[in-house]
Amino acid sequence: MSKIVLSHPTGNQFVRALLVELQARELLTRFYTTIATNPGSPWLGMLPAKFKQELLRRSYPVPRDIIETQPLKELSRNLLPKLGFKSIARHEVGWASVDAVYNELDNKVANALSQLKIKKGVTGIYAYEDGAAASFVMAKSLGLSCFYDLPIGYWRAAQQLLAAEAERWPDWAATLPGMHDSAEKLLRKDRELQLADKIFVASRFTAKTLEFYNGTLAPVEVIPYGFPQVAGREYNKISRSHPLKLLFVGGLSQRKGIADVFKTAEFFGNRVELTVVGHKTGNNCPVLNEALARHTWIPGLPHQQILKLMHQHDVLLFPSLFEGFGMVITEAMAQGTPVITTDRTAGPDIIEDGHNGWLIEAGNTEKLIEATERLLMKPELIEENGKAAIETAVKRPWQLYAKQLVASIIDEN
Repeated sequence: MSKIVLSHPTGNQFVRALLVELQARELLTRFYTTIATNPGSPWLGMLPAKFKQELLRRSYPVPRDIIETQPLKELSRNLLPKLGFKSIARHEVGWASVDAVYNELDNKVANALSQLKIKKGVTGIYAYEDGAAASFVMAKSLGLSCFYDLPIGYWRAAQQLLAAEAERWPDWAATLPGMHDSAEKLLRKDRELQLADKIFVASRFTAKTLEFYNGTLAPVEVIPYGFPQVAGREYNKISRSHPLKLLFVGGLSQRKGIADVFKTAEFFGNRVELTVVGHKTGNNCPVLNEALARHTWIPGLPHQQILKLMHQHDVLLFPSLFEGFGMVITEAMAQGTPVITTDRTAGPDIIEDGHNGWLIEAGNTEKLIEATERLLMKPELIEENGKAAIETAVKRPWQLYAKQLVASIIDEN
């Protein structure tokens, strides 16, 4: 019988779905993460509401006795920069940088695997990009299976595709992060891929980016993420007095196509209303600051409020240039809000163009404008595609994603 160790520093919806299914099948031996909050802890009530809400996002639906944590650096990364100690979380070099957090947890898992094999009969480890190198090296020495999850496209593909994007929008190049990772970090990513016995991705686009890898890879399987619970809705009338309500949710980076979104909104003027939800990647992009000043900008919202905002808008624009999946797509569709997205997201895996949303070529502003204009000319398409989006969401809950993933793990282990 398979016995799996799962490791992820910060947790999210796809990790929780996998945890639930592994636990239900009695396959989960240990879950390693940085922070795991007990929602029933009385001390939570003494914390400020915003901090409490953030900690509650780090709770997991499995027994506490199988969760191992490494909280210090992750707490420092989240708290100390807000108190003015920004250098502590500086990219790669900070004591509590994201890289330091991932590496520390990875090493902790590696050090525990030998005893887990002896005492618990562990047969495999499931880990994610940037947090698997040390644990996979140890797993290989112990004869354990290494399952690797690549949530976003391969780095060589990102460098090539986003370099072209920086040339297309030079004024927005400052918003393109991840172009300056050290050689050491990039080699670590390649090492993880090299050690994997099976690689899981959530979109065909992510799988395609692995063609840029210089070498032979283990089998790659595409298993799209699930949809959140659906919500019914009524649809607004679109007219001169009721402009098309456009929404963008995501990091304010040209990797997400934010310049294309603003260009589209400017093209239509008062025929549309644009709301942008997301954090800046920095404050050194004047054109971004100018564009945000002309539209409704919300730096951040709790997840439930984002879903509510999606519910209140006519269409989500998500013209991403490089996306492993794009969970805002499935979140909007579950709210009955159709999405215009690109061929470099999970769009082609879950959207049938013109039926439950719209697909355009990545990096093509004109196509985004055309797709938006089509909705202004035929607003009934919003309701038609929105209802079909809900039907799509109903057919693929998170439980189905987890069941497919665990079935594949068992087959390989």
